[in-house]
Amino acid sequence: MDFNLPPELVAYLGELDEFIERVIKPLERKDDNIRFFDHRREWARTDWDRGGLPRHEWEDLLGQARKLADEAGHLRFAWPTEMGGKGGTNLAMAVIREHLAAKGLGLHNDLQNEHSIVGNNPFILMFKEFATNAQYATYADLLLNGKMRTIFGLTEPLHGSDATHMETRAVPQEKDGKPGWLINGEKMWSTGMHVATHCMVFARTSGNDGDATGITCFIVPADAPGVKVEEYLWTFNMPTDHPRVSFTNVWIPEDSYWGVIDRGLGLGQSFVHQNRIRQAASSLGAAVYCIEESVKYARMRKPFGKPLSDNQAIQWPLVELATQAEMLRLLIRKTAWQMDQMEHKAVERELSDKVSMCNYWGNRLVCEAADRAMQVHGGIGYSRHKPFEHIYRHHRRYRITEGSEEIQMRKVAAFLFGYMGPRRKEFADLTWDDVDYRNQR
Repeated sequence: MDFNLPPELVAYLGELDEFIERVIKPLERKDDNIRFFDHRREWARTDWDRGGLPRHEWEDLLGQARKLADEAGHLRFAWPTEMGGKGGTNLAMAVIREHLAAKGLGLHNDLQNEHSIVGNNPFILMFKEFATNAQYATYADLLLNGKMRTIFGLTEPLHGSDATHMETRAVPQEKDGKPGWLINGEKMWSTGMHVATHCMVFARTSGNDGDATGITCFIVPADAPGVKVEEYLWTFNMPTDHPRVSFTNVWIPEDSYWGVIDRGLGLGQSFVHQNRIRQAASSLGAAVYCIEESVKYARMRKPFGKPLSDNQAIQWPLVELATQAEMLRLLIRKTAWQMDQMEHKAVERELSDKVSMCNYWGNRLVCEAADRAMQVHGGIGYSRHKPFEHIYRHHRRYRITEGSEEIQMRKVAAFLFGYMGPRRKEFADLTWDDVDYRNQR
C-alpha cells in the first residue's frame, strides 16, 4: 500500500503553481482587479441594481483567466482525451482541487462560482457516458467548444431532496405535424441561467410520484417561448445567479433529450457523484487554509506579552480540526481512487455512501474551520479584511445544495444497514444465528 502521490501528479501541481505566479497573479493585480478578492469583494462582484447578478466586469475577468488556463492546457485537464482533455482522474482532481483551495481566495480558484484554472465540468463526463450517438452528433461540438452552457434543472420550489416527486411534466405533443414534447413546471436554483444557452430540465414522463424511473432529462433552449426567469434569489452569499425559472407550455422537438426516455435520473446521479467528491476536496482545502492561517496568526499575536498560541484554549480546537482534516484527506483520496477503478455508472451502486461521507463531512469541517479562524483572529477575523467570513458564507450552502447533510447521511445509513448497496444481500440473509444476543437482558 503506497500513500505517495504519483510523481507526475506532484510535478503537475508544481506546474500549476508556476502558471499561477507567472500568468494569473499579474492579471489579478492588474487594473485594481484585486478589488474582487479583498475586503471590497462582495460590493465589486455584485450588480446591486440588476437584481443582484454578477457584474459584467467580474465575469469578464473570470473568463480571461479561464482563457489563459485553456491556452496553457490546464482548464480541460479532467476532460476525456477523446474530447480534448487530459483524462485527469478523480484522484488527481481531488488532489488538485484541495491544493488550489488551500491557497485561499484568488483568481486561480474562486469557490463562490466554481471558477478554477482547472475546470470542474461534470457535464462533460455525464454527456460522454449517457449521450446516444445521435445526441453526440447533435450537441458534442457545441458543448466542447463552449457554445453550449446549461443549467441543471432538478430542484423545484416544493421539491428538493425528494426529486422523484417533482411536479414538472412533459407529455408528447405534435406541433405543425412534428412530434415533440410539451413541458410545464418550475425549477429552483437554476444556477447560471443569466448566461445559459440551454436548460437541462428533468421532468416526469411516466410513472407515479416517488418512482425512480419515469423521469427524463430534456435539453431546452434557454430562449424558447414559455421559458421565463421569475426571480433571482438573494442569498447569504452574493452575487446571485440562482433564479427560479418557469416553463409554461414549452414545446421542444421529440429528440431534445439526453440519455434515454424515462431513465433520466441516472444522469442526475452521475452529476452529483463527480461534483460531490471534487467539492469535498475543495472544502478540505479551504478548511486547511483556515487552520494554517489561524496557526500562523496565533504564533505572531502576543496579547499580555506572550504568543496567543501558548494557550491551550487556542491550541486544542485547532488540533481537533487539523486531525479531522488529515483523516478526511485520506478518505477523499481513497474514495476518489476507488471511483477510478470502476465503471462510471457503478459508483452509485457500490460507492455512493463513501462519496456522501466525504462531502457532508468536508462541508461541515470547512464551516467549523472558518468559524474557528474568525474566533482566533478576533475582531479582524470577523471583518471582511480577512477571507474567513467569505469562506463560511460560501461553503455553508453546500451543507444544503450538494444534497443536504441529512440526505447524504441517509444514503450512508442505507448502505451501512444494507437497505441498498453491496451489503443488501448480506442483510437479506441475516438470521439470529448470525447475531450474538446471549448477553442481552
